[in-house]
Amino acid sequence: MKLPPLNAVRVFECAARHLSFALAAEELHVTPPAVSHQIKLLEEALGRPLFVRHTRSVALTAEAEAYLPVVRTALQQISDASRQLQRLDSNLVTISVAPGFASGWLVQRLPGFYAVHPDIDIQINTSMRMIDFTQSDVDLAVRYGRGTWRGLECRLLLEEELVVVCSPELYAKWRGRLDKRGMRQIPLIHSLPKAADWPEWYAREGIKRTDPSEGLRLANWPLALEAALSGLGFAVTNLHLVRNEIAQGRLTLPLKSAHLSESAYYLVWPRERNPGARVVAFREWILTQASA
Repeated sequence: MKLPPLNAVRVFECAARHLSFALAAEELHVTPPAVSHQIKLLEEALGRPLFVRHTRSVALTAEAEAYLPVVRTALQQISDASRQLQRLDSNLVTISVAPGFASGWLVQRLPGFYAVHPDIDIQINTSMRMIDFTQSDVDLAVRYGRGTWRGLECRLLLEEELVVVCSPELYAKWRGRLDKRGMRQIPLIHSLPKAADWPEWYAREGIKRTDPSEGLRLANWPLALEAALSGLGFAVTNLHLVRNEIAQGRLTLPLKSAHLSESAYYLVWPRERNPGARVVAFREWILTQASA
């Protein structure tokens, strides 16, 4: 089996992804000449050019365009196999989720998982960014969207039913005034990652508010939830994330209206990755919880 220099292959994938030797050098923590040298080594090994060099840019040749997806798949398989070997003795499952989903839905259900799988450890990383599975050790992720992410298996977890919530004390102050006129005046709370929720809610209700984006803006839903619990305003959120607070009487639903969003929460994982038994166990458990 005759293989090209693997380091040069890795550098090629990075340079092809960026279409820039300089950006590839930055990602790989080497100099641009070092990237250029590795590309030349690979081109010599393959006996053909991979890049068309322009004065300020590079482009892939037709042969390189065909070579790139094969290289990416091979590198991903090597990465996955190496990761699995390194974690053979590990009982850890790492999942990336949005802060609001973690605090409002996932964490409160974990006792049920540990009751069945006491030997599996869970690590929850909270982030609003889209996790890059090729650059991390994350096994699973919960993403918000329409379930169409290339290269990922997607399973619906929770649809998003948008409702308005507030504290019982604030509701008492506004009781009887939550008609269209009153809804133009209520204090609003916004979770910045979903800043469009209030404008969308007003549009669906047919209510024209001068500025539906005004009010208290907070970095994530857990902070917005605390603000709502403290009586600082009305918030729009997914009903699934506040069921406990409503059941406990800490939040109330001041309006009867609810709107189903076009987006939802999905459990995702790389299509070509072979998960271990512990990942499969957690995956099946969380999907069962979502369908209950």
